[in-house]
Amino acid sequence: MQFERIAAALRRAMRSLFELPPGPDPRYWIATRAALSMGAPLGLLTLLGYESLGLQTAAGSFVALFAASAGAAERAKVLPVVGGILLLCAGLGVLLAPWPALLVTGLVVVAILTSGLAFAFRIGPPGAVFFVLVYGLAGNITTEVDGVRLNSPTAFLVAIMAGMLFAYLVALTPLLRRTERARDVRPLRELLPGPWVGPGEIELIARIAVASIVGALVTALLLDPHRAYWTVAASVAVVGLSTARSYSLTRGLHRMTGTLLGAVVYLVIAPLSEHPILLVLVFTVLQFIIEVVVVRNYALALVFITPLVLLLVGAAMGGGDHFASAGERVIDTVVGSLIAILTVLIHRPRRSLPE
Repeated sequence: MQFERIAAALRRAMRSLFELPPGPDPRYWIATRAALSMGAPLGLLTLLGYESLGLQTAAGSFVALFAASAGAAERAKVLPVVGGILLLCAGLGVLLAPWPALLVTGLVVVAILTSGLAFAFRIGPPGAVFFVLVYGLAGNITTEVDGVRLNSPTAFLVAIMAGMLFAYLVALTPLLRRTERARDVRPLRELLPGPWVGPGEIELIARIAVASIVGALVTALLLDPHRAYWTVAASVAVVGLSTARSYSLTRGLHRMTGTLLGAVVYLVIAPLSEHPILLVLVFTVLQFIIEVVVVRNYALALVFITPLVLLLVGAAMGGGDHFASAGERVIDTVVGSLIAILTVLIHRPRRSLPE
């Protein structure tokens, strides 16, 4: 009977890879806002001859992905809180970058604490995954090579803050419309209620803690400590926002499939990274597509998320072997996803009370 349930869940997960259900709302303005938040600073700094700094501002633009469906005035209250957490994660990554063991330890701490905050205050999608990702990007982009920082920690943090500030201003642009200013605005305590966690949230935090610890150790000991952030980010994303076993199975399958296809897309478009202006266009288009499809098909979104992040890291760190980078990301994703799926064993179905 248990085998039949697992087989049925797997069949549903496989079918979902090819489904494109309608989204909750049209997302073209949300996608435009996210694409502009990333592409405009990168384009301007690239034209001014500061392409590397422009790429680093892209990490700050991730703040635009939070509270995406809320009104502009409400986002004006929520985004500074999210931006503050992102900046703290980036600062910790920069601080621990020279010491791989401490960097991996900090990664686990960031994954657990930011997941707890995201659940306790109902931050909502995309959850803690971008906090983990920004921490990892900070540690890798400012890592030491032969005793010298690859990029300036101070410049990186300033670039992230600049990216956040621009994304914040873009988020406020709807307030130029009278109809937007007339909308009711909830207080911050209603937008981010809490802190409160119930049994479901505690279970999710426990699963993320287990997956983060195991994933970080496996990657650090068997692969490369500087890749652990990708493994842990995959685990956090796959655990997601639901305690249902089928949810993580579906998310894991989407994550692995989307990353594999996204790695292929990356190899196709990677040569464009040699042309700065084309790279700006690629980042902008990728971010737009991601925000249009992410609520409809997670695997399809990852087909575009994967090359975006690989291009960002590769360009910011001065290039590298594209095939090696793509292969590493696929391996790290598979490891992180499988670990996250296995954490459903922590789940204990709640029995209904006797009548």
